[in-house]
Amino acid sequence: MLAYFAKRIGMMVVTLFLIITLTFFLMHAIPGGPFTSEKMLAPEIEEALNAKYGLNDPLWVQYLNYLKGIITLDLGPSFKYPGIRVNDLILDGLPVTAKTGFLALLCVAALGIPLGILAALNQNKWQDTAVMMLATVGVAIPSYVVATVALYIFALQLNLVPTFGLDDWRGYILPVAALSGFWLSFIARLSRSSLLEVLGQDYIVTAKAKGLHPLSILFKHGLRNALIPIVTVLGPVVANLLTGSFVIEQIFALPGIGRHFVLSISNRDYTTIMGITIFYAAFLMVMILIVDILYMLLDPRIKLADRNK
Repeated sequence: MLAYFAKRIGMMVVTLFLIITLTFFLMHAIPGGPFTSEKMLAPEIEEALNAKYGLNDPLWVQYLNYLKGIITLDLGPSFKYPGIRVNDLILDGLPVTAKTGFLALLCVAALGIPLGILAALNQNKWQDTAVMMLATVGVAIPSYVVATVALYIFALQLNLVPTFGLDDWRGYILPVAALSGFWLSFIARLSRSSLLEVLGQDYIVTAKAKGLHPLSILFKHGLRNALIPIVTVLGPVVANLLTGSFVIEQIFALPGIGRHFVLSISNRDYTTIMGITIFYAAFLMVMILIVDILYMLLDPRIKLADRNK
């Protein structure tokens, strides 16, 4: 068990190193620099800024210096906001992004899985048809389209929610709905197909023949195995929701990590782009590791295979 986790952590470190390296050199391959803008700076000012941030050093020196900062968990200074570190920008936007994402995750889990179960237990009935129609629409329509239409109808026309910001609890309604729409629909479809497959297995037929109560069959024998494919996508889903949607945060003007990322692209703020990318990648890998641990809790065969190694 310890050897397995040590191997996985080692793979995570190597993967993160490759992401850092690729992101660094891609950023520096883009024409221009962080201080290149439509309002041209005086050459001597731009030269002083490049010298201050070490941008005149050879690329390999800048790379090694950046790696040293990463090792000490220092993502470097922001080129757009003087005196502010990228770590501060992430810590500043993380509470808003995490809270919005957590609420969206609750919606996905509380509605997606039950809707999928409802559709599976009523296969080919009107309940199944209604859930699948809604889920298909939710998967097909991009979240930014849902956000824009919802903003126009509920904020501008009906004036039921604020158009931007998080001044009160109503400000979370539209961002959470837009953020969770796709994943809620995806989880509902996955839950339905997974449960239908499990309910057709021989051991379920045997349990029914023994006269076990239908609820006991469903919750004790069916759902545990049906949840395994859902756990497969749980890591990326949680990482996606808890780190926010860049487009959604920009549409609703939420002061989260996603909005900082979008602004950093338009401002050529290299260190912020790289820092948020690395943060997202690290968080995603941690969530995938947690998914592997959940696998061992849900599927005893994984434990057995691990013992036999």
